[in-house]
Amino acid sequence: MIYKLRDWIDPDKLDWSWLSMNPAAIHLLEQHLDKIDWPWLSRNPAAIHLLEANLDKIDWVSLSANPAAIHLLEQHPEKIDWPWLSENPAAIRLLEANLDKVYWSALSRNPAAIHLLEQHPDKVSWYGLTTNPGIFVYDYEAMRTSRAGLHEELMQNRFHPRNLPRCAGWGFETGFQAEGE
Repeated sequence: MIYKLRDWIDPDKLDWSWLSMNPAAIHLLEQHLDKIDWPWLSRNPAAIHLLEANLDKIDWVSLSANPAAIHLLEQHPEKIDWPWLSENPAAIRLLEANLDKVYWSALSRNPAAIHLLEQHPDKVSWYGLTTNPGIFVYDYEAMRTSRAGLHEELMQNRFHPRNLPRCAGWGFETGFQAEGE
């Protein structure tokens, strides 16, 4: 998708460092390569093609946090920043293959790494885990219990005799006809 700046925005007033992180700004950044902040661009998932064309400008620490850059990191494993990669939700396969390099405090914040944390509870950073949204699961029993009355009310309404003509064509005979038939 190609975006353009809104008409009222003056490009000379933009902060190009922050703009370098904006996935919608890629088209504009391509036109102003001299203004790119390469460390921030290295975090931008939409900038992979620019980064691949400018490997010498990549900030590998920032790239390690970029979920769209796993293939570049796999091609250059010596440049991986393992603390940032440990927080990257797209890097699970790479982390699983390199458990000796994982930063467990950072991994504890990674919502995609819950299974690794469960397998290694002695390495969990409880402080980091506290901020991880992946520690919660749906409480289906509580949902079922709190909605019990709703199900009965819904069934009574749907299958009330006044609504049965609306069931025509559902594959069973109701014995009712819709008005006007």
